[in-house]
Amino acid sequence: MKIIVFAIVFGVICFLLLEFFLRFKWGFGNPLLYIADSEIGYLIAPNQVTKRNGNLIKINNYSMRSDDVDFSVKDGDYRIILLGDSIVNGGWWTDQKNTLSSLLKDELGEKTTNFNDIEVLNISANSWGARNELAYLKKYGTFSADVLILVLNTDDFFSFAPSSIQVGKAINYPDKKPLLAIEELVKKVFPLPVHPDLKSIPKERGDIVGFNLDAVREIYDITQENNMIFFVALTPLKREVLPPFSKDYELKARARLNALIQELNISYTDFLSIFQDHPNPEQLYHDHIHLSHEGNQLLVNNWRENLLLEINQSSQGK
Repeated sequence: MKIIVFAIVFGVICFLLLEFFLRFKWGFGNPLLYIADSEIGYLIAPNQVTKRNGNLIKINNYSMRSDDVDFSVKDGDYRIILLGDSIVNGGWWTDQKNTLSSLLKDELGEKTTNFNDIEVLNISANSWGARNELAYLKKYGTFSADVLILVLNTDDFFSFAPSSIQVGKAINYPDKKPLLAIEELVKKVFPLPVHPDLKSIPKERGDIVGFNLDAVREIYDITQENNMIFFVALTPLKREVLPPFSKDYELKARARLNALIQELNISYTDFLSIFQDHPNPEQLYHDHIHLSHEGNQLLVNNWRENLLLEINQSSQGK
């Protein structure tokens, strides 16, 4: 009998220690939550703070990965929007201080004293495409920002229309927290069968690339209506930088974006050749698409040079 009691007590202690370790070391049990939106598709739920894999993640009052923000800009401040998907967001593998928005704010703050503060708003969510991002701007506006940088990646050419069907049904889009950290770990190691609704999502038909480029055009129109400076950045997939390189349909999509850029005279950086010229391109990636800290820094260095002139010119007019 004593052996049974001892085994039960030992098992409970091990369970609690594992729960504590997973929760406070890795952040299991406290994932970012998502909310459905009829126009945007989905958003990261506002007002969240968590640590995942030791990395701090803060989501503000408007579902941005930024500090809380007001609609208006304070006198003497300068505001930039970074708009994109998980590359802009940074995900669980990127600490708040190492996101593209935080790095850009730090870089610009060191190079100019013309404004009291430079804010860089991080408007993003995993797997967003241009149509999700356009819908966000239509719903919330541009927050009186001076600059908008739209960050696309090659997969964004082929993003489907906004949908909220994955919220609460796909493992990476939870709408409520698990009771236990161990529960979340088990679901990641031994995932449940795919939800039936996710199996029956109808595929969008028609000119998908064209639909997404139309959204880029509308985002451009919004920036012009609000007297904003507009930049577009395109980041490549890892396999485009290294063999086997871009596929034919990706090259055609890039060519269509280039035509739109030239038509509208948009400031644009395609990072494909820049990444290919890097001495060690593999160091620029966290995985096949998401950027490492070094990759983030390469983008920020490019933007810094392009933005400093604009910021200095703006300071003369304010």
